[in-house]
Amino acid sequence: MKVLEATGITKVFPGVVALDSVDVAFEPGQIHCIIGENGAGKSTLIKCLTGVYTPEEGSVMINGNDALKNKELFNKVAYVPQEIDLFGYMSVAENLFIPFEKSGFKGMVNQKQLEKAAIPVLERFSIPVKPDDLVKDISVSSQQLLQIARAIMHEDYEVLMLDEPTTSLTTKDTQILFDIVKNIREQGKAVIFISHKLEEIFALGDVITVFRNGKKVAYSEISEVDIPWVIRQMTGKDLDQNQVYYSDKVSDEVLLEVEGLTGERFTDVSFKLKRGEILGFSGLVGAGRSELMQAIFGYLPVYKGSVKLDGENWKLGDPTYSVAHGFIYLPEERKKQGILPVLSIRQNISMAVLDDMKGPFGLSTRKEEELARKVIDTYDVKTPDADKEIQFLSGGNQQKVIIGRAMMCNPKVLVFDEPTKGIDVGTKAEIYRLMKELAEEKGIGIILISSEMDEVRKCSNRIIALYNGKKAGEFDSSADKEDILSAIIGVA
Repeated sequence: MKVLEATGITKVFPGVVALDSVDVAFEPGQIHCIIGENGAGKSTLIKCLTGVYTPEEGSVMINGNDALKNKELFNKVAYVPQEIDLFGYMSVAENLFIPFEKSGFKGMVNQKQLEKAAIPVLERFSIPVKPDDLVKDISVSSQQLLQIARAIMHEDYEVLMLDEPTTSLTTKDTQILFDIVKNIREQGKAVIFISHKLEEIFALGDVITVFRNGKKVAYSEISEVDIPWVIRQMTGKDLDQNQVYYSDKVSDEVLLEVEGLTGERFTDVSFKLKRGEILGFSGLVGAGRSELMQAIFGYLPVYKGSVKLDGENWKLGDPTYSVAHGFIYLPEERKKQGILPVLSIRQNISMAVLDDMKGPFGLSTRKEEELARKVIDTYDVKTPDADKEIQFLSGGNQQKVIIGRAMMCNPKVLVFDEPTKGIDVGTKAEIYRLMKELAEEKGIGIILISSEMDEVRKCSNRIIALYNGKKAGEFDSSADKEDILSAIIGVA
């Protein structure tokens, strides 16, 4: 029996057929993985299956009943989005039980009662926080687990939909999540697992559906296929998984020199970055990689140590100075920190060089459009026009816009913090080629922060491992994976 079934689903946006006559069904006691390139239609399908969008054609049936006619049926689908969607200035317990009435709390909510009820839930999901902690003060990994716990606290759901749930999780927390998902499958619930991480799909899934260009192009039991098959179905071509992208034109000239830097989550870190080099930073979530780069950028404080760029002493604590002098940080949280979602692509690009966009009567739209078209063409941004709101681009195309905008500032050093987070395998290869091109042809020093070991190894000339805020090792691109792993978990 199919608990959730979509038949002939077609969804059209201006100029785009997002879903084209899609049939897909989900069965109880089964983990059904969905994969496809950015823009393949996965997000649109999710919104049709949760009642956010009403398709132009087709039906959505839940337990044999028409959910498009009875929207309350969508309450049977528990959905956990990729982006964190919690209230930062409310406590863990408050976030967990909102809405309170549905959680069984009536009238004035007793805070102590709420916190007491939260304890067994936090223990069940192994979330290392206290019920009265403010959500803004707990780790991103804990926030993601809290979000998942909130979604499935109420036993009336029959389908659990997880959209890229491990992008912010540590290896340990990912395993906790997998155990929870397997347990939910054993309870007879249907699980929809959306991920770009192929190794996760093969470790967890029972069946797989592949989307390409708004169409369902393949379906199979996972035990009957392999990774090359999935990539071929997603992209329509074979990709070389063993290709490397590190720079072949590394200069002997030291571009960036960091000496004994100490800050909020890192201690006594030293390293050098050469012109035209891609330097990878590997480590577990919370190891201090992002904090280190944000401190050099000027966003976080530095307690001790020094930095030089091009042999000149670096001014710390001033992001405006950093941008003006060629140190650009591209953040991990692309949608929260990298873009202004309700502004157009044109406006998101021009904000980096507003002084150059001036006309006789203020900002020149013509200059903005010329600049935006240059970025769109140079970085192959897939969009109908430059006036499209950037929030409606796929993650990969948003990343290309961010890179193109950064290049307008004439960077000497570009920091890519988890640049392929939430990005499909085909677009990942485009981002890798772009980093290599910037290093080799522009002489830019690239710093790559990534939680994906294969990504760091295939893109980096050298790799620095951080553990608990300290430098735990330095490796060249040919180093064994096991040696790097030993360093980042503190046993090297």
